[in-house]
Amino acid sequence: MNGDRDSQKQAQPTRTMRREVGPRVPRVPAGDNRERLVCPECSFIEYANPKVVVGAVVRWDDRIVLCRRAIPPRRGFWTIPAGYLELNETAPAGALREVWEEAEARVELDGLIAVYNIPRLSQVQLIFRARLLDGKFGAGPESEATELFAWGDIPWNELAFPSTRWALNHYREIGEAAGFATRTNPAGETGDY
Repeated sequence: MNGDRDSQKQAQPTRTMRREVGPRVPRVPAGDNRERLVCPECSFIEYANPKVVVGAVVRWDDRIVLCRRAIPPRRGFWTIPAGYLELNETAPAGALREVWEEAEARVELDGLIAVYNIPRLSQVQLIFRARLLDGKFGAGPESEATELFAWGDIPWNELAFPSTRWALNHYREIGEAAGFATRTNPAGETGDY
């Protein structure tokens, strides 16, 4: 009897034992056309999908809010306030949150400027046009500084990402138009730098 109890105890995994569970075997699932990780026990398929980035070109009068990044990648370079969409969050809510987190600014969104595709990073970026509500802004924890820039003063050679340049140029094209077509990557550009 004690022998059975001892063998049962040994069969139980401990914190130091590693159990292989879940999607871990690469294979092409039935009805699919690419390799994915699949659980061999229950056939659960793990779909690795692109990350969604949300952000905004924020304006106050004829100037634009830019944030100097305090974190990698591209620490010390300027960008628009933007970041990853969270689970269970709408794209507009995510953009509002990111503007607050990075620029401590309360804004009103008034249109989707662009949807950018960055295949190298498996990103889709949704960039909104926004208006600063009260002229107040500051540097959030992911920003070293925030500033209002007139168009001619934007530090073009110090922009963090190609999509920052695209968003600023697309914003300039659109201006204050009430109705406009959503833009995408400029011809031939994929966000490589």
